[in-house]
Amino acid sequence: MNISTGLLPTIDCPNRLLRMLDEEAYRALMPAMSRRRLHVGDVVGPRGEAASNVYFPCHGVLSVLTLMRDGTMVETGTIGNEGFAGIDVLLGCEYWTDTVFCQVEGDCLWMTAEAFHQAVAALPSLRRATQRFVAAYLSLVAQSAACNRLHKVEERFARWMLMTGDRVGGDGFYLTHEFISQMLGVHRASVSTVASAFQQAGLIRYTRGHVTLLDRPGLERASCECYEVCARQIEDLLRPGP
Repeated sequence: MNISTGLLPTIDCPNRLLRMLDEEAYRALMPAMSRRRLHVGDVVGPRGEAASNVYFPCHGVLSVLTLMRDGTMVETGTIGNEGFAGIDVLLGCEYWTDTVFCQVEGDCLWMTAEAFHQAVAALPSLRRATQRFVAAYLSLVAQSAACNRLHKVEERFARWMLMTGDRVGGDGFYLTHEFISQMLGVHRASVSTVASAFQQAGLIRYTRGHVTLLDRPGLERASCECYEVCARQIEDLLRPGP
């Protein structure tokens, strides 16, 4: 893979995986990247179709959905600025094994699967970073499964509010009741009840899908242990350096 020369290119994208890369990998990767704005509902990885690109979220959040025979969709994972959508590509699959779509609007960087394969093969820093993200992603999926089984909906709601805020890099984002119900595995009526209670408590402001986190310490107290566990796993596994 050709390595560019000159000053290290800069990008306005706080993707933690990309920031793990050493200078050589960063120089090589950036020319292959393009920027794209993802809007809510945009499908970047349709299940069963060719996995031709990989995506590195900058501020938005991507959702991984598993489809049942009756058409029901269940969210089984989320990806934010800690990683990338394209684990299927990294592991050698030629198609998307689940559907990946935009849950929270934001910019991302993307590159073709072919260029990604070449970069992973040529750049040890990128190979290590992507492997570490896979470990983090599997850990988050496992933690979410345990959380959805054992913890109250109010605790899980607080966890998802905090994690989404971390991923978009701010305290405001757009997230509908429908998406929240998919994340938490509950009916929309339950989401409405919890959101209303959190708003009355001064923890959030929620108007027509627009969420503003007003009291992060309060949300952390309302959350279960899983937010701290997930945040620590991301911090430990995606720390720059050897």
